[in-house]
Amino acid sequence: MNRTSFRTAAAPAIATLAVLALAACSSGNATEGGDLSGDAGDPSTYEGLNGTLTAGGASSQDSAQRAWIAGFGTVAPDMTVTYDPQGSGAGRENFISGGYKYAGTDAYLTDEEGELSDATENCGSTPIQIPNYVSPIAIIFNVEGVEELNLTPETLAGIFAGKITKWDDEAIKADNPDTDLPSSKIRPVHRSDESGTTENFTDYLDAVAGKSWSAGVVETWPKDFGGEGAKGTDGVVKSVADGQANAIGYADASKAGDLGVANVKVGEEYVAPTADAAAKILEVSPEAESASDTALVYDLDHETAESGTYPIVLTSYLLACQSYDDEATTDQVKGFLTYVLSDQGQQIGSDEAGSAPLSDELRTKAQGIVDTIGS
Repeated sequence: MNRTSFRTAAAPAIATLAVLALAACSSGNATEGGDLSGDAGDPSTYEGLNGTLTAGGASSQDSAQRAWIAGFGTVAPDMTVTYDPQGSGAGRENFISGGYKYAGTDAYLTDEEGELSDATENCGSTPIQIPNYVSPIAIIFNVEGVEELNLTPETLAGIFAGKITKWDDEAIKADNPDTDLPSSKIRPVHRSDESGTTENFTDYLDAVAGKSWSAGVVETWPKDFGGEGAKGTDGVVKSVADGQANAIGYADASKAGDLGVANVKVGEEYVAPTADAAAKILEVSPEAESASDTALVYDLDHETAESGTYPIVLTSYLLACQSYDDEATTDQVKGFLTYVLSDQGQQIGSDEAGSAPLSDELRTKAQGIVDTIGS
């Protein structure tokens, strides 16, 4: 299994960052670039924490989880946190069964398939759901001779629905009149596994291009639409990058690497998938109907025409129980979630994973929910 652990499996760059940060915290000086010098919150929150905390879920959060685990090691050095990025669906399943003490998911819990009720039964009370990671879902591409690509929602939906099959299709040419597009066949790549990223992407397509996208909102890609499947975020990126050219896919922007990323039309402009543009969507989006005093969840306004807002956004959540059978686990979960929401935690997530830091207002609301753990 591909687990992320501060003690045993942190990426070399993150491990180095954690060591530098520890030295910086000890001396009271900030390190330069991607540092951990921000406020981690009340030190007493982390006093006495030890043991192992096992979690997993959304692969989109993997880079951020690595960063958070490394940073958390500087404030709770006697604790080990492991995160298995096997996907949102598996994360929710393992949380509901009790295998994970907290989980990452790109889709909040509902009772459409009984998940919320099952999680409530496992926890003994309504589970906590808080946003912790906001990032654009980039439309990644690898097309011969094309460095910049503009796409309207309708064109994007047509490509992934299998209706637009050539790169020099009139619809794509209309979006890119000054680009020399090849006549090559389009190779669309999608997630083959149950995926919150797919759910967020298809939620966008369903909202803005319903005439071209007939599959609705799904976590598992509709077979009728064809395309090439790849497991996990890394699998999609690898397939677009390493396979034959003329491919297009969707993935968390932090994983795009050197691939091209398309600009998506919003209102009268084409917007790039930057963290700042992604963060703006929460400012214009309402809380979901199922939001409560323990669930800070949102229904994204994909149809916004607000200037500078990127509309295909992955808002990922952390799931946790309000209480656990033992005090140690309760303190571990509360401590780690507090770190993630701290100024330091949000900054390292942005520096290392490209996520958009939560606004102060949103962090305050989320922390208020975390503070109820064990109370």
